[in-house]
Amino acid sequence: MMAKIPERVPNANLEGVQLQRMVSGGKEVIVGMIQDPTFGPTLMFGLGGIYVEILKDVKFAIAPVNENDVASMISGIRTHKLLEGSRGSAPADIPAIKDIILRVSQLVIDFPEINEFEINPLIVFDEGEGALAVDMRLILKE
Repeated sequence: MMAKIPERVPNANLEGVQLQRMVSGGKEVIVGMIQDPTFGPTLMFGLGGIYVEILKDVKFAIAPVNENDVASMISGIRTHKLLEGSRGSAPADIPAIKDIILRVSQLVIDFPEINEFEINPLIVFDEGEGALAVDMRLILKE
């Protein structure tokens, strides 16, 4: 790859490549935040990937949040039973989701210059196996 790119795109400024493992399995969720002009940093949680666009099943909370707030966000989406395990599927690692939402909450409180933040999808594996951010977007205030 390092040899072929300069051959095909001679003006490319190539400093290296990044390889990541292929992720399979798990459930997609979204964790996001936007700076609301009235309420300040407002967190969002729901099923991720294409599901957030189709179902629009999300919950919001104003940062900072505590463990009870996060539990309410997760149990408050209509599709929460998919995360809890349904029809023979294993439950997702809900403690990992809670931990990530709490950390994002603290991040946006500590750095008020963050205007928008989104992890979508966050792949949540079976209970006890954690979660992995596949894509993330962060926009700073101008």
